[in-house]
Amino acid sequence: MTKPAALQTTFDPPADSVLWRKDFLIGVATAAYQIEGASEEDGRLPSIWDTFSAIPGKVLHGDTGAVACDHYHRWEEDVELISGLNVDAYRLSIAWPRVMHADGSVNEKGIAFYRQLLARLRAKGLKTFVTLYHWDLPQHLEDRGGWINRETAFRFAEYADLVSRELKGLVDAWSTLNEPWCSAMHGYGTGHHAPGKTDNKLALQAMHHLLLGHGLAMRALRRNDPTSLKGLVANVGRGTTDGDTPADLRAAELFEIQNNDWVLDPLLKQRYPAGLFELWPGTEPEVQPGDMEIIGEPMDYLGINYYFRTNVRSDGAHGYTEMPLEGVERTQMGWEVYPDGLRDLLLGFHRNYANLPPIYITENGTASDDAVVNGEVNDAQRISFLNRHLAAVDEAVKAGVKVRGYFIWSLMDNFEWAFGYERRFGIVHVDYSTQKRTLKRSAHLVRDFLAKRRAQPD
Repeated sequence: MTKPAALQTTFDPPADSVLWRKDFLIGVATAAYQIEGASEEDGRLPSIWDTFSAIPGKVLHGDTGAVACDHYHRWEEDVELISGLNVDAYRLSIAWPRVMHADGSVNEKGIAFYRQLLARLRAKGLKTFVTLYHWDLPQHLEDRGGWINRETAFRFAEYADLVSRELKGLVDAWSTLNEPWCSAMHGYGTGHHAPGKTDNKLALQAMHHLLLGHGLAMRALRRNDPTSLKGLVANVGRGTTDGDTPADLRAAELFEIQNNDWVLDPLLKQRYPAGLFELWPGTEPEVQPGDMEIIGEPMDYLGINYYFRTNVRSDGAHGYTEMPLEGVERTQMGWEVYPDGLRDLLLGFHRNYANLPPIYITENGTASDDAVVNGEVNDAQRISFLNRHLAAVDEAVKAGVKVRGYFIWSLMDNFEWAFGYERRFGIVHVDYSTQKRTLKRSAHLVRDFLAKRRAQPD
Protein backbone atom coordinates (compact mmCIF):
# COMPACT_ATOMS: atom_id res chain seq x y z
CA MET A 1 0.00 0.00 0.00
CA THR A 2 1.44 3.36 -1.06
CA LYS A 3 0.61 6.38 1.10
CA PRO A 4 0.63 10.04 0.10
CA ALA A 5 3.65 12.13 1.03
CA ALA A 6 1.64 14.39 3.34
CA LEU A 7 -1.56 13.32 5.08
CA GLN A 8 -4.21 15.88 6.00
CA THR A 9 -5.08 14.66 9.48
CA THR A 10 -7.61 17.30 10.44
CA PHE A 11 -11.19 17.71 9.22
CA ASP A 12 -12.01 21.37 8.78
CA PRO A 13 -13.66 22.12 5.40
CA PRO A 14 -13.33 25.64 3.94
CA ALA A 15 -15.99 28.14 4.98
CA ASP A 16 -17.60 28.09 1.53
CA SER A 17 -17.79 24.28 1.35
CA VAL A 18 -21.17 22.65 0.75
CA LEU A 19 -20.40 20.52 3.81
CA TRP A 20 -21.30 23.43 6.09
CA ARG A 21 -24.83 23.56 4.68
CA LYS A 22 -27.27 21.91 7.05
CA ASP A 23 -29.38 20.72 4.12
CA PHE A 24 -26.41 18.76 2.74
CA LEU A 25 -26.91 15.30 4.23
CA ILE A 26 -23.93 13.54 5.80
CA GLY A 27 -24.37 9.94 6.86
CA VAL A 28 -22.83 6.53 7.35
CA ALA A 29 -23.72 3.27 5.62
CA THR A 30 -23.80 -0.50 6.11
CA ALA A 31 -25.37 -3.59 4.53
CA ALA A 32 -27.30 -6.43 6.14
CA TYR A 33 -25.14 -9.45 5.31
CA GLN A 34 -21.98 -7.55 6.17
CA ILE A 35 -22.98 -6.68 9.75
CA GLU A 36 -26.06 -8.53 10.99
CA GLY A 37 -24.93 -12.10 11.63
CA ALA A 38 -27.72 -14.30 13.11
CA SER A 39 -27.85 -16.09 9.78
CA GLU A 40 -30.05 -18.93 11.04
CA GLU A 41 -32.19 -17.14 13.62
CA ASP A 42 -35.89 -16.25 13.70
CA GLY A 43 -36.78 -17.89 10.42
CA ARG A 44 -34.11 -16.31 8.23
CA LEU A 45 -33.64 -18.35 5.06
CA PRO A 46 -30.25 -19.14 3.47
CA SER A 47 -28.93 -16.58 0.98
CA ILE A 48 -26.54 -16.99 -1.93
CA TRP A 49 -23.80 -15.49 0.24
CA ASP A 50 -24.32 -18.12 2.93
CA THR A 51 -23.88 -20.75 0.23
CA PHE A 52 -20.98 -19.05 -1.55
CA SER A 53 -18.94 -18.25 1.56
CA ALA A 54 -19.24 -21.88 2.70
CA ILE A 55 -17.38 -23.06 -0.43
CA PRO A 56 -13.66 -23.46 0.35
CA GLY A 57 -11.52 -20.89 -1.41
CA LYS A 58 -14.28 -18.44 -2.26
CA VAL A 59 -13.76 -16.06 0.68
CA LEU A 60 -10.42 -15.08 2.21
CA HIS A 61 -9.55 -17.18 5.28
CA GLY A 62 -12.85 -19.07 4.91
CA ASP A 63 -14.73 -16.20 6.57
CA THR A 64 -18.53 -16.04 6.46
CA GLY A 65 -21.24 -13.60 7.53
CA ALA A 66 -22.69 -16.01 10.09
CA VAL A 67 -21.75 -13.71 12.99
CA ALA A 68 -20.24 -10.61 11.31
CA CYS A 69 -20.68 -7.62 13.67
CA ASP A 70 -23.57 -9.31 15.51
CA HIS A 71 -25.69 -6.26 14.73
CA TYR A 72 -28.88 -8.33 14.90
CA HIS A 73 -28.35 -8.64 18.65
CA ARG A 74 -26.50 -5.35 19.21
CA TRP A 75 -28.65 -3.01 17.15
CA GLU A 76 -29.64 -0.83 20.11
CA GLU A 77 -25.99 -0.23 20.99
CA ASP A 78 -25.25 0.48 17.33
CA VAL A 79 -28.06 3.03 17.03
CA GLU A 80 -26.57 4.88 20.00
CA LEU A 81 -23.20 4.71 18.25
CA ILE A 82 -24.63 6.21 15.04
CA SER A 83 -26.53 8.91 16.88
CA GLY A 84 -23.42 9.82 18.83
CA LEU A 85 -21.56 10.59 15.59
CA ASN A 86 -23.94 13.53 14.95
CA VAL A 87 -24.62 12.32 11.39
CA ASP A 88 -27.85 13.23 9.63
CA ALA A 89 -28.69 9.85 8.17
CA TYR A 90 -28.04 6.12 8.21
CA ARG A 91 -28.09 3.94 5.12
CA LEU A 92 -28.84 0.24 5.72
CA SER A 93 -30.22 -2.69 3.79
CA ILE A 94 -33.01 -5.17 4.37
CA ALA A 95 -32.09 -8.85 4.21
CA TRP A 96 -34.61 -10.36 1.79
CA PRO A 97 -34.13 -13.86 3.31
CA ARG A 98 -34.92 -12.48 6.77
CA VAL A 99 -38.28 -10.89 6.05
CA MET A 100 -39.98 -13.16 3.51
CA HIS A 101 -40.78 -16.85 3.61
CA ALA A 102 -40.24 -18.96 0.50
CA ASP A 103 -44.00 -18.91 -0.18
CA GLY A 104 -43.96 -15.10 -0.35
CA SER A 105 -45.54 -14.47 3.03
CA VAL A 106 -44.02 -12.13 5.60
CA ASN A 107 -41.68 -13.43 8.28
CA GLU A 108 -43.07 -11.49 11.21
CA LYS A 109 -39.97 -11.82 13.39
CA GLY A 110 -37.73 -10.61 10.61
CA ILE A 111 -39.84 -7.60 9.70
CA ALA A 112 -40.20 -6.73 13.40
CA PHE A 113 -36.42 -6.41 13.64
CA TYR A 114 -36.34 -3.75 10.94
CA ARG A 115 -39.47 -2.03 12.21
CA GLN A 116 -37.97 -1.50 15.66
CA LEU A 117 -34.58 -0.53 14.22
CA LEU A 118 -36.05 2.06 11.87
CA ALA A 119 -38.37 3.42 14.54
CA ARG A 120 -35.45 3.92 16.92
CA LEU A 121 -33.38 5.64 14.22
CA ARG A 122 -36.26 7.99 13.46
CA ALA A 123 -36.70 8.67 17.17
CA LYS A 124 -33.06 9.76 17.26
CA GLY A 125 -33.75 12.24 14.48
CA LEU A 126 -31.85 10.27 11.84
CA LYS A 127 -32.97 10.06 8.21
CA THR A 128 -33.30 6.46 7.04
CA PHE A 129 -32.05 5.36 3.62
CA VAL A 130 -33.06 1.75 3.02
CA THR A 131 -31.72 -0.53 0.29
CA LEU A 132 -33.91 -3.47 -0.61
CA TYR A 133 -31.26 -5.59 -2.33
CA HIS A 134 -27.63 -5.51 -1.23
CA TRP A 135 -26.68 -8.82 -2.89
CA ASP A 136 -28.25 -11.37 -0.50
CA LEU A 137 -30.63 -13.18 -2.86
CA PRO A 138 -32.58 -15.99 -1.15
CA GLN A 139 -30.94 -19.29 -2.12
CA HIS A 140 -34.27 -20.85 -3.09
CA LEU A 141 -34.56 -18.28 -5.89
CA GLU A 142 -31.00 -18.95 -7.05
CA ASP A 143 -31.90 -22.64 -7.16
CA ARG A 144 -34.47 -21.68 -9.83
CA GLY A 145 -31.95 -19.69 -11.87
CA GLY A 146 -31.41 -16.55 -9.80
CA TRP A 147 -31.15 -13.35 -11.81
CA ILE A 148 -30.79 -15.37 -15.02
CA ASN A 149 -34.44 -16.33 -14.53
CA ARG A 150 -36.81 -13.54 -15.57
CA GLU A 151 -39.22 -14.58 -12.84
CA THR A 152 -36.78 -13.34 -10.21
CA ALA A 153 -37.52 -9.76 -11.28
CA PHE A 154 -41.20 -10.33 -10.44
CA ARG A 155 -40.36 -12.04 -7.14
CA PHE A 156 -38.25 -8.97 -6.30
CA ALA A 157 -41.20 -6.70 -7.04
CA GLU A 158 -43.35 -8.79 -4.69
CA TYR A 159 -40.68 -8.47 -2.00
CA ALA A 160 -40.55 -4.68 -2.52
CA ASP A 161 -44.34 -4.54 -2.28
CA LEU A 162 -44.37 -6.51 0.98
CA VAL A 163 -41.57 -4.57 2.68
CA SER A 164 -42.84 -1.13 1.66
CA ARG A 165 -46.30 -1.95 3.01
CA GLU A 166 -44.86 -3.24 6.28
CA LEU A 167 -42.41 -0.36 6.81
CA LYS A 168 -44.38 2.54 5.36
CA GLY A 169 -43.68 5.77 7.18
CA LEU A 170 -40.36 4.61 8.64
CA VAL A 171 -38.21 5.16 5.53
CA ASP A 172 -37.10 8.50 4.12
CA ALA A 173 -35.50 7.10 0.98
CA TRP A 174 -35.75 3.69 -0.67
CA SER A 175 -33.14 2.22 -2.97
CA THR A 176 -34.19 -0.79 -5.00
CA LEU A 177 -30.74 -2.20 -5.80
CA ASN A 178 -27.22 -1.63 -4.59
CA GLU A 179 -24.61 -1.83 -7.34
CA PRO A 180 -26.34 -4.02 -9.93
CA TRP A 181 -23.03 -3.95 -11.84
CA CYS A 182 -21.43 -5.99 -9.06
CA SER A 183 -24.40 -8.35 -8.78
CA ALA A 184 -24.31 -9.01 -12.53
CA MET A 185 -20.62 -8.81 -13.36
CA HIS A 186 -19.03 -10.33 -10.27
CA GLY A 187 -21.91 -12.72 -9.63
CA TYR A 188 -22.30 -14.06 -13.17
CA GLY A 189 -19.30 -12.79 -15.19
CA THR A 190 -16.09 -12.98 -13.16
CA GLY A 191 -17.40 -15.35 -10.47
CA HIS A 192 -15.75 -13.34 -7.69
CA HIS A 193 -19.08 -12.95 -5.87
CA ALA A 194 -22.08 -15.16 -5.22
CA PRO A 195 -23.39 -17.17 -6.99
CA GLY A 196 -19.95 -17.52 -8.64
CA LYS A 197 -20.81 -18.02 -12.33
CA THR A 198 -18.37 -17.07 -15.08
CA ASP A 199 -20.07 -16.16 -18.36
CA ASN A 200 -20.38 -12.60 -19.69
CA LYS A 201 -23.55 -13.45 -21.57
CA LEU A 202 -25.13 -14.57 -18.31
CA ALA A 203 -23.96 -11.32 -16.73
CA LEU A 204 -25.74 -9.28 -19.42
CA GLN A 205 -28.96 -11.23 -18.91
CA ALA A 206 -28.69 -10.98 -15.14
CA MET A 207 -28.27 -7.22 -15.42
CA HIS A 208 -31.38 -6.93 -17.55
CA HIS A 209 -33.46 -8.81 -15.01
CA LEU A 210 -31.97 -6.81 -12.12
CA LEU A 211 -32.94 -3.57 -13.84
CA LEU A 212 -36.36 -4.94 -14.76
CA GLY A 213 -36.85 -5.83 -11.11
CA HIS A 214 -35.84 -2.29 -10.20
CA GLY A 215 -38.48 -0.77 -12.46
CA LEU A 216 -41.21 -3.10 -11.20
CA ALA A 217 -40.19 -2.41 -7.59
CA MET A 218 -40.28 1.35 -8.19
CA ARG A 219 -43.96 1.06 -9.06
CA ALA A 220 -44.68 -0.87 -5.85
CA LEU A 221 -42.74 1.63 -3.73
CA ARG A 222 -44.51 4.57 -5.31
CA ARG A 223 -47.88 2.95 -4.70
CA ASN A 224 -47.25 1.94 -1.09
CA ASP A 225 -45.08 4.76 0.30
CA PRO A 226 -45.69 7.85 -1.84
CA THR A 227 -44.00 10.42 0.43
CA SER A 228 -40.57 8.73 0.46
CA LEU A 229 -37.77 9.19 -2.06
CA LYS A 230 -37.12 6.31 -4.43
CA GLY A 231 -34.09 5.45 -6.52
CA LEU A 232 -31.23 3.07 -7.24
CA VAL A 233 -27.57 2.94 -6.17
CA ALA A 234 -24.95 2.45 -8.90
CA ASN A 235 -21.22 1.94 -8.48
CA VAL A 236 -19.19 3.90 -11.01
CA GLY A 237 -15.55 3.85 -12.06
CA ARG A 238 -13.27 6.37 -13.69
CA GLY A 239 -11.34 4.96 -16.63
CA THR A 240 -8.26 6.70 -18.00
CA THR A 241 -5.30 5.71 -20.16
CA ASP A 242 -1.62 6.57 -20.13
CA GLY A 243 -1.48 5.46 -23.77
CA ASP A 244 -1.59 7.93 -26.63
CA THR A 245 -3.10 5.97 -29.51
CA PRO A 246 -6.72 6.22 -30.69
CA ALA A 247 -7.15 2.60 -29.63
CA ASP A 248 -6.00 3.43 -26.10
CA LEU A 249 -8.38 6.39 -25.88
CA ARG A 250 -11.21 4.15 -27.07
CA ALA A 251 -10.19 1.59 -24.45
CA ALA A 252 -10.77 4.16 -21.71
CA GLU A 253 -14.16 4.98 -23.21
CA LEU A 254 -15.08 1.30 -23.32
CA PHE A 255 -14.10 0.91 -19.69
CA GLU A 256 -16.56 3.60 -18.65
CA ILE A 257 -19.24 2.26 -20.98
CA GLN A 258 -18.93 -1.13 -19.31
CA ASN A 259 -18.64 0.21 -15.75
CA ASN A 260 -21.07 3.14 -15.89
CA ASP A 261 -23.22 3.38 -19.02
CA TRP A 262 -24.25 -0.27 -18.83
CA VAL A 263 -26.37 0.68 -15.80
CA LEU A 264 -27.11 4.37 -16.30
CA ASP A 265 -28.13 4.32 -19.98
CA PRO A 266 -31.03 1.87 -19.47
CA LEU A 267 -32.21 3.82 -16.43
CA LEU A 268 -31.96 7.29 -17.99
CA LYS A 269 -32.09 6.66 -21.76
CA GLN A 270 -34.09 3.41 -21.86
CA ARG A 271 -31.47 1.66 -23.99
CA TYR A 272 -28.23 -0.24 -23.61
CA PRO A 273 -25.05 1.46 -24.89
CA ALA A 274 -23.94 0.13 -28.28
CA GLY A 275 -20.32 0.11 -27.13
CA LEU A 276 -21.16 -2.62 -24.63
CA PHE A 277 -21.67 -5.08 -27.47
CA GLU A 278 -18.58 -3.80 -29.24
CA LEU A 279 -16.72 -4.85 -26.12
CA TRP A 280 -18.60 -8.13 -25.72
CA PRO A 281 -19.97 -9.21 -29.13
CA GLY A 282 -22.91 -11.61 -29.07
CA THR A 283 -23.92 -10.94 -25.46
CA GLU A 284 -27.13 -8.99 -26.09
CA PRO A 285 -29.70 -9.88 -23.43
CA GLU A 286 -33.20 -11.06 -24.23
CA VAL A 287 -35.42 -7.99 -23.93
CA GLN A 288 -39.19 -8.24 -24.12
CA PRO A 289 -41.50 -5.47 -25.40
CA GLY A 290 -42.09 -2.85 -22.72
CA ASP A 291 -39.07 -3.82 -20.61
CA MET A 292 -37.08 -0.67 -21.26
CA GLU A 293 -40.02 1.57 -20.35
CA ILE A 294 -40.32 -0.28 -17.02
CA ILE A 295 -36.57 0.02 -16.40
CA GLY A 296 -36.76 3.74 -17.17
CA GLU A 297 -39.27 4.52 -14.41
CA PRO A 298 -38.48 8.07 -13.19
CA MET A 299 -36.33 8.17 -10.04
CA ASP A 300 -36.35 10.75 -7.27
CA TYR A 301 -32.61 10.36 -6.79
CA LEU A 302 -29.61 8.39 -7.98
CA GLY A 303 -27.14 6.91 -5.53
CA ILE A 304 -23.51 6.96 -6.65
CA ASN A 305 -20.81 4.74 -5.12
CA TYR A 306 -17.24 5.64 -6.04
CA TYR A 307 -13.91 4.21 -4.89
CA PHE A 308 -11.10 4.34 -7.46
CA ARG A 309 -9.70 5.01 -10.93
CA THR A 310 -8.55 2.31 -13.36
CA ASN A 311 -5.83 2.90 -15.94
CA VAL A 312 -6.29 0.94 -19.16
CA ARG A 313 -4.84 0.47 -22.64
CA SER A 314 -6.13 -1.21 -25.75
CA ASP A 315 -5.93 -5.00 -25.72
CA GLY A 316 -5.21 -4.93 -29.46
CA ALA A 317 -8.64 -6.29 -30.30
CA HIS A 318 -12.03 -4.77 -29.39
CA GLY A 319 -11.48 -4.11 -25.70
CA TYR A 320 -9.12 -2.96 -22.99
CA THR A 321 -6.64 -4.35 -20.53
CA GLU A 322 -5.91 -2.90 -17.12
CA MET A 323 -2.45 -1.35 -16.75
CA PRO A 324 -1.92 -0.31 -13.10
CA LEU A 325 0.11 2.85 -12.67
CA GLU A 326 3.28 2.83 -10.62
CA GLY A 327 4.00 5.20 -7.73
CA VAL A 328 0.39 6.15 -6.98
CA GLU A 329 -1.35 6.04 -3.61
CA ARG A 330 -3.27 2.82 -3.01
CA THR A 331 -5.51 1.51 -0.25
CA GLN A 332 -5.52 -1.81 1.59
CA MET A 333 -7.67 -3.10 -1.29
CA GLY A 334 -4.99 -2.17 -3.81
CA TRP A 335 -7.28 0.49 -5.30
CA GLU A 336 -5.79 3.76 -6.50
CA VAL A 337 -6.85 6.84 -4.53
CA TYR A 338 -8.05 9.30 -7.17
CA PRO A 339 -10.49 11.94 -5.86
CA ASP A 340 -10.56 13.82 -9.18
CA GLY A 341 -12.27 10.79 -10.68
CA LEU A 342 -15.37 11.37 -8.55
CA ARG A 343 -15.59 15.01 -9.63
CA ASP A 344 -14.99 14.13 -13.28
CA LEU A 345 -17.66 11.43 -13.31
CA LEU A 346 -20.24 13.66 -11.63
CA LEU A 347 -19.59 16.42 -14.17
CA GLY A 348 -19.80 13.91 -17.02
CA PHE A 349 -23.13 12.51 -15.84
CA HIS A 350 -24.42 16.08 -15.49
CA ARG A 351 -23.50 16.75 -19.13
CA ASN A 352 -24.64 13.46 -20.61
CA TYR A 353 -28.03 12.86 -18.96
CA ALA A 354 -30.60 15.60 -19.39
CA ASN A 355 -32.93 13.85 -16.94
CA LEU A 356 -30.30 13.14 -14.28
CA PRO A 357 -32.06 13.19 -10.90
CA PRO A 358 -30.49 14.65 -7.76
CA ILE A 359 -27.52 12.59 -6.55
CA TYR A 360 -26.49 11.22 -3.19
CA ILE A 361 -22.98 9.82 -2.84
CA THR A 362 -24.20 6.66 -1.14
CA GLU A 363 -20.77 5.07 -0.66
CA ASN A 364 -17.26 6.46 -0.56
CA GLY A 365 -14.49 5.34 1.72
CA THR A 366 -11.29 3.37 2.04
CA ALA A 367 -9.97 0.18 3.57
CA SER A 368 -6.87 0.41 5.72
CA ASP A 369 -5.01 -1.98 8.00
CA ASP A 370 -6.27 -0.39 11.21
CA ALA A 371 -5.37 -1.54 14.70
CA VAL A 372 -6.21 -0.34 18.20
CA VAL A 373 -3.09 1.02 19.92
CA ASN A 374 -3.43 2.22 23.49
CA GLY A 375 -7.18 2.41 23.03
CA GLU A 376 -7.00 4.53 19.88
CA VAL A 377 -7.05 3.98 16.11
CA ASN A 378 -5.17 6.56 14.08
CA ASP A 379 -6.48 6.05 10.54
CA ALA A 380 -4.60 8.93 8.92
CA GLN A 381 -5.00 7.70 5.35
CA ARG A 382 -8.78 7.50 5.72
CA ILE A 383 -8.97 11.05 7.05
CA SER A 384 -6.96 12.29 4.09
CA PHE A 385 -9.12 10.22 1.72
CA LEU A 386 -12.36 11.67 3.08
CA ASN A 387 -11.05 15.24 2.98
CA ARG A 388 -10.03 14.98 -0.65
CA HIS A 389 -13.12 13.19 -1.90
CA LEU A 390 -15.44 15.58 -0.11
CA ALA A 391 -13.51 18.45 -1.72
CA ALA A 392 -14.13 16.79 -5.10
CA VAL A 393 -17.87 16.61 -4.34
CA ASP A 394 -17.80 20.27 -3.36
CA GLU A 395 -16.19 21.15 -6.71
CA ALA A 396 -18.90 19.25 -8.56
CA VAL A 397 -21.66 21.01 -6.62
CA LYS A 398 -20.15 24.41 -7.37
CA ALA A 399 -20.07 23.43 -11.06
CA GLY A 400 -23.82 22.79 -11.01
CA VAL A 401 -24.18 19.10 -10.18
CA LYS A 402 -27.15 18.44 -7.87
CA VAL A 403 -25.46 16.44 -5.11
CA ARG A 404 -27.66 16.36 -2.01
CA GLY A 405 -25.59 14.31 0.41
CA TYR A 406 -22.68 12.01 1.16
CA PHE A 407 -22.49 8.68 3.03
CA ILE A 408 -19.22 7.35 4.39
CA TRP A 409 -18.60 3.68 3.71
CA SER A 410 -18.74 2.40 6.24
CA LEU A 411 -20.01 2.90 9.76
CA MET A 412 -17.95 0.01 11.10
CA ASP A 413 -15.52 -2.65 9.98
CA ASN A 414 -17.44 -5.62 8.60
CA PHE A 415 -17.55 -8.67 6.32
CA GLU A 416 -15.99 -7.36 3.13
CA TRP A 417 -17.45 -10.02 0.80
CA ALA A 418 -14.75 -12.14 -0.87
CA PHE A 419 -12.10 -10.45 1.30
CA GLY A 420 -13.73 -11.53 4.55
CA TYR A 421 -12.72 -9.64 7.68
CA GLU A 422 -9.17 -8.69 6.68
CA ARG A 423 -10.08 -5.41 4.94
CA ARG A 424 -11.35 -2.67 7.26
CA PHE A 425 -13.54 0.10 5.79
CA GLY A 426 -15.15 1.38 8.98
CA ILE A 427 -14.73 4.68 10.77
CA VAL A 428 -15.45 2.51 13.82
CA HIS A 429 -13.09 -0.38 14.57
CA VAL A 430 -14.63 -3.76 15.42
CA ASP A 431 -12.76 -6.38 17.44
CA TYR A 432 -14.43 -9.47 16.02
CA SER A 433 -13.43 -11.66 18.98
CA THR A 434 -15.20 -9.41 21.50
CA GLN A 435 -17.45 -7.27 19.24
CA LYS A 436 -16.07 -4.17 20.93
CA ARG A 437 -16.58 -1.01 18.89
CA THR A 438 -13.85 1.68 19.02
CA LEU A 439 -14.20 5.03 17.28
CA LYS A 440 -11.27 5.65 14.95
CA ARG A 441 -9.77 9.12 14.71
CA SER A 442 -11.80 9.68 11.52
CA ALA A 443 -15.02 9.10 13.47
CA HIS A 444 -13.96 11.58 16.15
CA LEU A 445 -13.20 14.23 13.53
CA VAL A 446 -16.45 13.73 11.63
CA ARG A 447 -18.42 13.81 14.90
CA ASP A 448 -16.74 17.02 16.04
CA PHE A 449 -17.19 18.75 12.67
CA LEU A 450 -20.90 17.89 12.59
CA ALA A 451 -21.30 19.18 16.14
CA LYS A 452 -19.84 22.52 14.99
CA ARG A 453 -22.15 22.56 11.99
CA ARG A 454 -25.18 21.94 14.18
CA ALA A 455 -24.16 24.75 16.49
CA GLN A 456 -24.20 27.30 13.66
CA PRO A 457 -27.21 29.62 13.55
CA ASP A 458 -29.72 28.76 10.84
